Order: sequence, then C-alpha cells, then structure tokens
Amino acid sequence: MASNFRITVHENSDSLHLKLVGEFDGDSAWELLNVLKKRAGRVCRVFVHTSSLKRVHPFGRETFREHLGDLDAAPPWRILFTGDHACQLAPERRLCY
Repeated sequence: MASNFRITVHENSDSLHLKLVGEFDGDSAWELLNVLKKRAGRVCRVFVHTSSLKRVHPFGRETFREHLGDLDAAPPWRILFTGDHACQLAPERRLCY
C-alpha cells in the first residue's frame, strides 16, 4: 500500500462515508474493497470521497474496478463517488459527482 494512503470512515444510520487520502495504488484498492465488504452491507448508500487523493495509479484504479463487482452480485447499497478523482475510480460515469 502507498505509505501515505488512509481511509477515514464515518457511518450514520443509512450512509457510509469513506474519505480517501494520499495515493491510490493496488494495495489501496484492496484496502478500500475490504472496507466495503465489511461495512457496506449495513447501509443504503456509500459515498467515496476522493478530493483528498493526491494521485490515482492506473493499476489501483483497474484493480478496484475489476473486483468491485465481486463484493456481491446484487449489493443492497448504492455507491457514489465524489470529488476531484471521482470519475477516475467510478466504474461508470453516472456514479461520479
């Protein structure tokens, strides 16, 4: 994992907010996927905030996109990406704001 990467987590009754900080590489992608796997099942919406990312490495982006669908065939939650790097991470353009 990029030594400067971290995820700040905030959860309320129906939403999970994940603020990504630092550089997003392959290990960072797996860390994000693991947080989603462990915590997203308890909420309706997941917001991934990307404005605090310094850089998105292509391998990290592709790793995340490739394995996001592995979390659940039909997740009960909706994922939305916000911030400067939202469209780089979102698997579909309609999910980035």
